[in-house]
Amino acid sequence: MAARRAIRSKSANAPDRIGATHCGLSTSIPGRGSYPFKVKCTLKILSLDFTIKTLPLHLLTNFEMTIHREGRTLLFILLVVLFAINWGVSFFLPQATVLQNIGIIFSLGFYLLILQFFRVPIFQVQKNGKQILAPADGKVVVIEETEETEYLKSKRKQISIFMSPINVHINRMPVGGTISYFKYHPGKYLVAWHPKSSTENERTTVVAKMQNGSEILFRQIAGALARRIKWYIKEGQQLEQGDEFGFIKFGSRVDIFLPLNANVMVKKGDLTKGGKTIIAEL
Repeated sequence: MAARRAIRSKSANAPDRIGATHCGLSTSIPGRGSYPFKVKCTLKILSLDFTIKTLPLHLLTNFEMTIHREGRTLLFILLVVLFAINWGVSFFLPQATVLQNIGIIFSLGFYLLILQFFRVPIFQVQKNGKQILAPADGKVVVIEETEETEYLKSKRKQISIFMSPINVHINRMPVGGTISYFKYHPGKYLVAWHPKSSTENERTTVVAKMQNGSEILFRQIAGALARRIKWYIKEGQQLEQGDEFGFIKFGSRVDIFLPLNANVMVKKGDLTKGGKTIIAEL
C-alpha cells in the first residue's frame, strides 16, 4: 500500500494561540509491506490550520528495520533532552511561537538524523560458501594487491569500504567460519581515506577460517569522526555468513583481504550493502 498524504488548510475558526503544534502517534497491526505507525500532526501558524496526515506511514523501500542496541540509551537521553529544551522554550517564552516551531522542527530533524545512524535493516542473508559478502554498507574506495603483514604475512587482494555517517553502521561476517584470530589495536584517528589509516588508526583485526581451510582477514578501522569500535566476537567462536560481528559508531572503514585467486565482483566507486552485496567469488 502506497503512503497517502492529505494536506488541509483553513483560515476560519483559527485557534487563539498562533503557532501551536500538536502531534499524535498511534499504532496498528501492519499489513504486508506497511509500517505499524500512524501519525497526525497539526501546525498552526499565522491563523492557518495545516493538518498533515500519513496513514499508514509506509517505508517506500519496503523493508523492516529496528534500532541497534548501541544507540538505544543515547536515543532515549537525546529524546529527554530535546523534550526538556522545547518544553522550556514553550513555558518561559509562551508568546515566541515562531521560535517554538523552529525549535520543534530542528529537534525533530536532528533526532531523526541520529536515529538513522542506529537503524538495523532486517533481511534474509543469501548464504553461499563460494561468495564473499560485503562486511558493511558503504562505498568501495580501494581495490589493490597488497602485503598483509599482521597475520597472513602474504600478498592479498584488498578491498576497502568507506562507511559514511549516513550508512548503516553494522559490520557483518563476509564468510561463515570460525574466528581463528582477533586483536584490538589502539591508535590514531586519521581520516578513514588516509593511506596510513589501516595501519595507524584504532582498529580491530579479525580472521575467519572457512570450512575449506581458507582464511579471510578483515578490519574495522576508526576514523576522525568514528571513535567508537564495537565487536561481539572472540577467538574460537563459530559464526554464519552475514552474522553481525561488530559496529562502528558514525561510520568509518572496513578492509577485507582476499586470496589472490579471488574473482572481485565490484569496482571502485560501487556502493555496497552489508550482508547482501557480493564483492568477490572464490
